[in-house]
Amino acid sequence: MGTIEMTSEYLNELANNFILISALLAGFSIAYIANIIVSKNNNRISNSLLIIATVAACCFLVSVFGLTKLLQMTTDGYPLEIEQKDFDFPRKISGAAFMIGIIALSSLIALSGWMKSKTIGIITTIIGILTLIILLMVS
Repeated sequence: MGTIEMTSEYLNELANNFILISALLAGFSIAYIANIIVSKNNNRISNSLLIIATVAACCFLVSVFGLTKLLQMTTDGYPLEIEQKDFDFPRKISGAAFMIGIIALSSLIALSGWMKSKTIGIITTIIGILTLIILLMVS
């Protein structure tokens, strides 16, 4: 199966949209990290939530900066000569980081209820898994 070539205008718009989404999700993840850090809980679940939220935040930040590189390269007036292959690395890294961030965020949703009770934990786990399945289906 060959690669699909995208126009620079399309990549520019796509990068612009995903930068906004990634930045918002990174901000949400960072706020969640701050909330866990200041909480008095220091158990296995809260430590796991902290690690997962950190992974999500880092992945979304990598996505933002990789997509910013794409945005720069596809904007009129970019001073360097660009070939189609130059888009591949930032596009693949940003896409992979974004998807890992989505998986981490869904895991965060799934595990968060376990801080309250077993019943809430089961419900949030089901919701998190359904969310991930639906997100993967529409992606």
